[in-house]
Amino acid sequence: MATILLSAAGAAVGAGFGGTVLGLSGAVIGRAIGATIGRAIDQKLLGAGSGSVETGRVDRLRLSSAGEGAPIGRLWGRMRIPGQVIWTTRFFETATRQKGGKGASRPTVTNYSYSVSLALALCEGKITRVGRVWADGIEIARGDLNMRVYDGSEEQLPDPKIAAVEGADRAPAYRGIAYVVLEDLALERFGNRVPQFTFEVVRPAQGAGIGNVPDLIRGTRAVAMIPGTGEYSLATTPVLYNFGLGAQNVANENSPSGMTDFSTSLSILNEELPNCEAVSLVVSWFGDDLRCGSCEIRPKVEGKSVDGTPMPWVVSGLVRADAQEVVRREGKAVYGGTPADGAVLEAIAALKQAGKSVTFYPFILMEQLASNTLPDPWTGAGSQPALPWRGRITLSVAPGQPGNPDGTAAAATQVAAFFGGARPEHFIRYGQTLGYHGPAEWSLRRFVLHYAHLCAMAGGVDAFCISSEMRALTQIRGANDSFPAVAQLVQLAADVRAILGPECKIGYAADWSEHFGHQPGDGSGDVFFHLDPLWADPQIDFVGIDNYMPL
Repeated sequence: MATILLSAAGAAVGAGFGGTVLGLSGAVIGRAIGATIGRAIDQKLLGAGSGSVETGRVDRLRLSSAGEGAPIGRLWGRMRIPGQVIWTTRFFETATRQKGGKGASRPTVTNYSYSVSLALALCEGKITRVGRVWADGIEIARGDLNMRVYDGSEEQLPDPKIAAVEGADRAPAYRGIAYVVLEDLALERFGNRVPQFTFEVVRPAQGAGIGNVPDLIRGTRAVAMIPGTGEYSLATTPVLYNFGLGAQNVANENSPSGMTDFSTSLSILNEELPNCEAVSLVVSWFGDDLRCGSCEIRPKVEGKSVDGTPMPWVVSGLVRADAQEVVRREGKAVYGGTPADGAVLEAIAALKQAGKSVTFYPFILMEQLASNTLPDPWTGAGSQPALPWRGRITLSVAPGQPGNPDGTAAAATQVAAFFGGARPEHFIRYGQTLGYHGPAEWSLRRFVLHYAHLCAMAGGVDAFCISSEMRALTQIRGANDSFPAVAQLVQLAADVRAILGPECKIGYAADWSEHFGHQPGDGSGDVFFHLDPLWADPQIDFVGIDNYMPL
């Protein structure tokens, strides 16, 4: 401001003298003198412009205390443990300079960042894997770290970074100690300091004679992939829910791994259970009544307002807008929705690519809540139990209760309504989708045959369960001590065989209390081996038993 004022004043004063000096008028000379004096005043008042600015520079860098002399931990199973620093490099400082823009007041900014390489001991070896990683209590993605894991074997070699810094002949291998090396760890995200790291470590049982007793890690050959719900829980493609105005949520990425939940689970399975050869893939529909003649089994969604991108929810020709929502309790969904057909196809493909044998397991979840008004066929009460077991599905009045239709043609009629009339030819494939053009019903046959076709679309599976744990249903008697549900299962096995071909193993997963026979307990003393026609059927390849043993 002083520059402007004094230059104008100097021009006015100089003009009053008249004449010229070296060709310059008095006004020009006066303006120059005034501007020079004004600039000096401005610099005194406003400063001569900003100097260089430095950001991120620290005078002292602190490191987690070294663990010299501290005991090495021993663990079994899975545990979250801190790492103890056993080796580190010097801190490396990087300066990045950014020149200011136009004008003298724009400073040059120098940003300082730091990195370090370090090794952290975990526990006694030999471990199976390091899972999740936390820095200052916040989980971070392993992919964000240049991390190498040493399992603590007695044969492990020195880390190449340690060897490069210390020299190959001076680098310790830390044999017998499981540890990790974090190479070139950038500290800027942690406030230019080394954070406190903790690690999820998995270590099997070890010791003398352990080789004679296979533990869970080495002895597990097959697992069930549960819970069998979640609209995109089985997808290997990330699926987004777009809520509009830029708001969106990834439906199936719930960890920092950078992969979908199914891909993350499969990766962990391969690391933690290296001898696992087979996976039972569980997919659920929902039943709504313990009375078989009134029970519908259908796929459901978690919500109808937003669909997934790029994989819209479609199951058995049903789209999200036409589907029912899962029941809610206190405003929250009791279950996840039925996995989309596209997600099931991706899961089967991923399991095959991982070298796993696939057993497909259709699962019925019952969704009655405590507030329901459905008559209980087992007690006659005005409400059925909340979230009951599918093995309790029975007649309109359960056998043994007054007025029950067990042993009559009416019982067979109710069972037939539960199984329904869907046939293999009612399902039509459209590219990677599967439509249904049969009777307008939500039945057990539609449920099972839909997934038989879907498995065929995926290139087949190694085994297929036509149903599971229908304990009370298979014990229902028709006229002349027939077992109509067993006869229905025999026919269902034949239909599944026609879809999946001779290479697929087909079976029924009986409850542990169901597979051996049925004693009515009606005073007759009768004993029926009611499942024998199913077990003996040529389309059945295995006797399946669901048995829950304590570990």
